[in-house]
Amino acid sequence: MIKVLVAEDMHLVRGALIALLEREDDLAVVAEVGDGAGVVPAARVHRPDVAVLDIGMPGVDGLEAAARIAAELPGCRVLMVTGAATPAALRRALAAGAAGFMVKDAPPRELADAIRRVAAGEQVIDQALAVRALTAPENPLTDREVDVLRMAASGAEPAEIAATLHLSRGTVRNYLGVIVGKLGARNRLDAVRIAAEAGWL
Repeated sequence: MIKVLVAEDMHLVRGALIALLEREDDLAVVAEVGDGAGVVPAARVHRPDVAVLDIGMPGVDGLEAAARIAAELPGCRVLMVTGAATPAALRRALAAGAAGFMVKDAPPRELADAIRRVAAGEQVIDQALAVRALTAPENPLTDREVDVLRMAASGAEPAEIAATLHLSRGTVRNYLGVIVGKLGARNRLDAVRIAAEAGWL
């Protein structure tokens, strides 16, 4: 019997996942949590073989929870699930130690099979997403440039970005100019659109 932990912040989605998995004779959901902070404590108690984690949970997200599991509970393998799969999200999930990456709208049989394969030591990645990840351009922005652009995307003005990131206003303006140039964007809003569509934010 493969023991499974399910972490998903949306109650209906979590309930549906659990109901689907419990139809499988060889899968047993031993724990369910509604946020990333509860993943490692629940995994310590229930010792699942596979943790199925939503990537976009509030607070401690699925990526951070996956990294914590990899560090503290190497016997538990992680299968990430997401509703908004991007090549960048796939790369981040693999870097966090996930053994699998699936989209939430995959057929139930594929999800159950992915759990079995991850439990058996395989790496499982949604095929269409894997192709996109291999052909997608690399993010040309540095981590600091991503921080600046992410704040700009939220509507923050350069003065606010400068205060939050402990930079001068001139440095923030320089960053924004470099970002626009690197992305071949028309302006800051266009840069946000390009980066968001590429999954770099």
